[in-house]
Amino acid sequence: MNSFGSALTNFRPTPASIPPSNAHLTLHISSDLPVNFHPLNPLEFLLRAAQIYPDRLALLHPDVQFPVFYTYSVWAQRVQNFAYGLLRAGIQPGDRIAVLAPNSPMIADALQGVIGARAIVTTINTRLTKDEIDYILTHSGARLIFVDHDYKHLVSGATAPIIVSDDTGRPDDPYEGFLTAGRVYSQEKGWAGLEIDSDENKPLSLNYTSGTTGRPKGTYLAAVANAFETQMSKESTYLWWAATLLLDIIIWIVLFHRILPMFHAAGWTFPWSITFSFATQAVSDHLANSRLLFDLEAFLELRSNTLLWSSYSADRNHEPSKRKAAAAPNQDDHCWCCTHRSAPCSAEVQGFQPVHVYGLTETYGPFTRNYPQSSWFGLSPSERAKLSARQGHAFATSAPLRVVRPTTSPGDKLVDVPRDGKTVGEIVARGNIVMQGYFQDPEATARAFEGGYFHSGDLAVWHPDGSVQIQDRSKDIIISGGENASSLAIEQELASHPDVLEVSVVGREHPKWGERPMAFVILHAGSAERWAGNHKGFSSALKAHARKRLPGFATPEWIAIVEELPKTSTGKIMKTVLRKRAAASAKL
Repeated sequence: MNSFGSALTNFRPTPASIPPSNAHLTLHISSDLPVNFHPLNPLEFLLRAAQIYPDRLALLHPDVQFPVFYTYSVWAQRVQNFAYGLLRAGIQPGDRIAVLAPNSPMIADALQGVIGARAIVTTINTRLTKDEIDYILTHSGARLIFVDHDYKHLVSGATAPIIVSDDTGRPDDPYEGFLTAGRVYSQEKGWAGLEIDSDENKPLSLNYTSGTTGRPKGTYLAAVANAFETQMSKESTYLWWAATLLLDIIIWIVLFHRILPMFHAAGWTFPWSITFSFATQAVSDHLANSRLLFDLEAFLELRSNTLLWSSYSADRNHEPSKRKAAAAPNQDDHCWCCTHRSAPCSAEVQGFQPVHVYGLTETYGPFTRNYPQSSWFGLSPSERAKLSARQGHAFATSAPLRVVRPTTSPGDKLVDVPRDGKTVGEIVARGNIVMQGYFQDPEATARAFEGGYFHSGDLAVWHPDGSVQIQDRSKDIIISGGENASSLAIEQELASHPDVLEVSVVGREHPKWGERPMAFVILHAGSAERWAGNHKGFSSALKAHARKRLPGFATPEWIAIVEELPKTSTGKIMKTVLRKRAAASAKL
């Protein structure tokens, strides 16, 4: 079995991937533009990295039959070839380019190269059905389709031309043939033959399911913010892993659940945060079933700071005994930074330096961060965890967010809720990192932008220090006897029970109160054995636990122990499915 080091040493990129010795790493800019204006374009991060650190490892794809390792200079040439390949195919500015692939070099190339051709990239979730993918291809009007060989059956019958990648990085790979043809078509004009778009507000990406469009300017600013807020640097390695992992080795990783895939909202602008930071990115979609085992020590020598992006909650899915390998940052040479969203971070992973962020596809991903305060350090772990679970304040590149009272009719003035940490309102935002709008849906865009702000649909309270804390999605609020119960707040308290591994709460119809909470609970392995055959006993114990922490109307009326919770491909719990299960159980 090859080691990481030997695979890296023996790798050779294709001849078309080798840049000329005199490569000029600057896009052409129109002379018509004012001297004091340069359009913001995130592709320039890659060119800057290739200029300053040409030999630094930029992109590695280790867990496949033919591993690849690209330096910044080589990767920049491949991206250039990609852009010229699009031009050779007749792609015009504004055309949509679809990419259906797991985390792999091809999707990484596309997210950069499409910008070079001034086209629009549409990354598609590989876990969708063929009917759903057909709809996206049709609705987006994709002019060209890039697909990984494992998913080409999902684009059969498409009218647009299809480029297939065998994911080998070898000259006989059809995708490599596309890049080579692009290099030939360029006639060695290089980056100077590709013009930077003078309008930084033109669309850059089209993201589904929301069907949102983003701009180079917004992507640029969001990428810079992500890099700054997560403290990415040239010593960082960003791990694109979409599958659930378990590498219980030294201090490596103790399960992170569904780390962000690149197809999810264009990787929430992290593809450009990485190049902005001169960092390395490792692409993998199935490390747990790796066909090539690597020398961990050799990999760690490459980078001393590994950044992981967790879509939801980190390290919530294993027994406490499996967490003991996670050393605090000051106990080891390596800093393990976990950036997570949506779910509050357990106090048991504080050694991982959790960075809680919040955002949506419509805001290019995260646009708020929880900023720890020195006054928290003397608190107990549970108290500190509650404070660190707040969504916090807006990024520096975002306009300040607001929490406003619900409006009753179009044209109503937006009124802020008191900053008392109690009054619930809706989070609204505006600024350069808000989407342009919903693709071909002006009515939905107008509704979302009512009052001059983007309406998130997320309900939150505003604390005296200006930080926000989400209470729930508006559709997930449980109205019980006229009282609003936050399913998120209930879940947080139920999750503090030592037997609870994971929990989700929805409303279920109640004859007297209208609705009452119903909790679906996954137990820790040892707890499941202990409560086997006595689920009623566990329900009583959990309700007693909840009554100490929650008002009566928020205490779950019903508790169901389950083996798993239904989730989307990016790890989000599907509460629509749970609501149907709750409704069905009410009829029994």
